[in-house]
Amino acid sequence: MPIDKFSAFTGIAVALPHSNIDTDQIIPKQFLRSVKRTGFGDFLFNDWRYLTPADLDSDIGKLPLNPDFPLNQQRYKGAQILICGPNFGCGSSREHAVWALAEFGFRAVVSASFGDIFQTNAAKNGLLPVAVTADAARLMLANCQAQPGYRLSVDLEKKQVVEPDATVHSFAIEEGARNRLLAGLDDIAATLQHSGQIKLYEQKRSQIEPWLFAGDAGDSCA
Repeated sequence: MPIDKFSAFTGIAVALPHSNIDTDQIIPKQFLRSVKRTGFGDFLFNDWRYLTPADLDSDIGKLPLNPDFPLNQQRYKGAQILICGPNFGCGSSREHAVWALAEFGFRAVVSASFGDIFQTNAAKNGLLPVAVTADAARLMLANCQAQPGYRLSVDLEKKQVVEPDATVHSFAIEEGARNRLLAGLDDIAATLQHSGQIKLYEQKRSQIEPWLFAGDAGDSCA
């Protein structure tokens, strides 16, 4: 499924100053029985956002909110950038964690480091993992908590994130992931860019090893 192209944007940031936030905290295990990619945003950070347990059948409107949790506070309403402590997205490989963040409205997560699988899943689903230095992450966390309406500008082309006072922080991202995000391509769409070469390979191989293609005459790469 194609993803939205990512270039540069400015958005409200929210600070979540915790280290080692794992995927079970991002979206707990009871929500994994659905694989629809939707319906998870309301349950993002479920155990922290709500005062009572919830599952996919819960009526969100009836769940009491935790007023101390940042995402429930008016100053962070509409936030598109999440700033966290190091090792964000560690733990299990569940892709649901990325789906929940993206559906909630986040376009980027800023941290000093990410879980490897989470970082890969994020880029594949249009969520930008912004890996900055530990000092830069601490500075942005502190500034976000101290300044209501704190906004960051994220530029994937330049690999930079800019604070309201024009302080610039560079960030690292694997080049293949960066190119796919800029072009708005998931893995399937990226593969289909080479459909001509794939079809040519299939045609050549069918002549050399025709028994492999018996009964598949109608199947080919689009």
